[in-house]
Amino acid sequence: MTITQFLDRHQDAVQVALYALIICSLWLMEVVFSSGISVKKRWQHNKTNLLFIFTALPIQLLLTTIVLIIVGWTNTHHWGLINYIPGHHNKWVYYISLFMLLDLCEYVYHVVMHKIDPLWKFHLVHHSDLHVDVSTTVREHPGETCVRTCCLMLWVFICGPAIGVLVLRQTFQSLFNILAHTEFRLPQRVNKIVGLIFITPNLHHVHHHYQLPHTDRNYGDVLSIWDRLFGTFGELEQEDIRFGIDTHMDKERTGKFVNILKIPFQKLERPNGHQN
Repeated sequence: MTITQFLDRHQDAVQVALYALIICSLWLMEVVFSSGISVKKRWQHNKTNLLFIFTALPIQLLLTTIVLIIVGWTNTHHWGLINYIPGHHNKWVYYISLFMLLDLCEYVYHVVMHKIDPLWKFHLVHHSDLHVDVSTTVREHPGETCVRTCCLMLWVFICGPAIGVLVLRQTFQSLFNILAHTEFRLPQRVNKIVGLIFITPNLHHVHHHYQLPHTDRNYGDVLSIWDRLFGTFGELEQEDIRFGIDTHMDKERTGKFVNILKIPFQKLERPNGHQN
């Protein structure tokens, strides 16, 4: 069995195992190296977020099966934007082009989740975390899990990636997404250089600031170039960042699993300063 065949048959298991390994490793690093928060308090915060794994995983696994069916169809029928890119038969051109196309699609997805009211109500669950750490990565309402995976189906249908590209892309996406939510920050000089191309924890923390316009900055998934290109790039000093969303700063409302699940079904409260 080739690597491609193995990935094709066991993509779900590979992704889940990799995701779990990265999150557990970084969580332990946060416990060991982050100061000011006891293990008990950290666990009290983390356990609420980790409960979302049990709502997201069944949806993710079920819908990923459809994603793989679409991948098979697009490749069999040579469908997708990649087939119109000059030199796409070259592996480097093929992989880099698709990586960037899929990353642009995720940027678009993220912007849409913020701008369309019914979708924002689900994405708000992620932003309502008053303390951003590695566990915030999995704080995703099951409604958004469904929307996100359905959008992935659309991106795959539009772009036409092979399974190997999709796994590579999802691996990088998982790694960057988890790293972006950690408590660790890059030194300023390093962040300036790395942040020219990639989304860093420093940049994503700005996106989790509780007030506009910063909540509408740094939508990028892996690459920061889309934010720079479309005018949504922003920076903020670490000491000025306060996590959460200004309409949902009540710990009782945002700190209990059942209460968090109810947020999308309550009256919409847009962040102060929002303009349609």
